[in-house]
Amino acid sequence: MLVVVCTSLLLLLAVCSGARYRAPSPGPWVIPTVGEPWPKPQQLVNYEGYVVVRPTVFTFEVTREDCDLIQEAMKRYYRVVLQTLDRGIQKRTSRRAADKRWRKDSRFKAYLDSLEIQLMAPCEVLPYLHMDEHYELRINSPDLPGAALLTSQSVWGILRGMETFTQLLWLDETGTALKVNSSAIMDFPRYPHRGLLLDTSRHFFPLPAILQMLDAMEANKMNVFHWHIVDDNSFPYESAAFPQLSKKGAYNPRTHVYTRIQIRLVIEYARLRGIRVLPEFDSPGHTQSWGLGLPGLLTPCYSGSKPDGTYGPVDPIQETSYKFLQKFLAEAVELFPEKYIHLGGDEVDFDCWASNSDILRFMESHNITGDFSKLEEIYIQRLVNTASNLSASSLVWQEVFDNGVILPQDTVVHIWKGDMQKELAKLPMQK
Repeated sequence: MLVVVCTSLLLLLAVCSGARYRAPSPGPWVIPTVGEPWPKPQQLVNYEGYVVVRPTVFTFEVTREDCDLIQEAMKRYYRVVLQTLDRGIQKRTSRRAADKRWRKDSRFKAYLDSLEIQLMAPCEVLPYLHMDEHYELRINSPDLPGAALLTSQSVWGILRGMETFTQLLWLDETGTALKVNSSAIMDFPRYPHRGLLLDTSRHFFPLPAILQMLDAMEANKMNVFHWHIVDDNSFPYESAAFPQLSKKGAYNPRTHVYTRIQIRLVIEYARLRGIRVLPEFDSPGHTQSWGLGLPGLLTPCYSGSKPDGTYGPVDPIQETSYKFLQKFLAEAVELFPEKYIHLGGDEVDFDCWASNSDILRFMESHNITGDFSKLEEIYIQRLVNTASNLSASSLVWQEVFDNGVILPQDTVVHIWKGDMQKELAKLPMQK
């Protein structure tokens, strides 16, 4: 699914930009920017001149509210400042000679030896949907000559502003210091949910790779790690209540499992970067690996009057299925501090249900004979209610909404196929 979307976007960009074939030539086709933030901020004003940051002298100074999020960010970004000069670049000019050269440059305005950080309200602990990420950053602006100030009402805005500040740094041609354009920035995100989905069931990613991905998300100011942690292919999630799920369902129970300690590490690593960790446990489909560790969970498929040895989605007519899900989700809600939990609900194959005589008798007794979407609705409705009873909000794929499941007001529907505008038109008007 992701490959198709990405390919379509590339084709669309090529058409919209009037892209044409270019004969090979030395150098990049697109000249990279120097000292510019990413993504493009809401407002950016560049003033005349630049200031120089000397990494060994530079400091971050917190003058208002403070907390672990800011302190950890200061350590992180100070390493970024230092590493800029630590990448094998041989300094071609001494600092004294560079100082003389800068002072001869009319665009040189001052040395910038600190960034003042002013958080105007107490720190929040966990990132969340619709958190305030607004910030303002001024560097040698007319009202702040020779200085730099980052302000925000929220610690999440402070984190985004510190990322922007380090993106503004560019290496001086002398190789001894960093320049920053005199500028003023006001920024806030256009979208409150800016996520990246990682499927660790089909392709297991070791822990260092996930942490590296979170670093990349921070650099791009993304704020949701959608962790599609399990699926048909494998079950790498360690459950304390149901350890057999990963022991039987993982590619390798020793090397391809995320322990609860590792999961907590990922959650904390993301939290310090203002990133929510949204777990997805997709059902009733996409659950073949679940059945390996929990016999009786999946629906037995039949060929005629006899089981054919294969299994379909979660069995929606067994009370044992819902008892398992209640206990399993309760554990997940306790482990993941995120308010939302993704319950899936997409791509349910009805063929197995249609072959099972117990399923068919259940449907007849509930006056839904032949309507397997209604059977799925019964399952999902109980699943969503279970999440609500655990004080968790649900996020579901669009098939759940399309099938008419009654969803709580705070449910988020993930639209991924068809005409998005038609899907949005189905939504009830907010009162």
